Amino acid sequence: MPNRVKVKIHKNASAKIEADIIEIELPDGTIVEKEGKAFICRCGKSTKQPFCDGTHKECAFEE
Repeated sequence: MPNRVKVKIHKNASAKIEADIIEIELPDGTIVEKEGKAFICRCGKSTKQPFCDGTHKECAFEE
């Protein structure tokens, strides 16, 4: 059975990705692996790019 990937877009916040292993390729080609879940920044202001650090709460991100 194939591994199922679950992505949930939180209103005015991050995107949550859940899978056994999550592989993220950064703009410079670096590969980052996370196990279980990752919260991806959607506001563009996180200091932990591509991951969410909660900054969307301070910058009043809406989408």
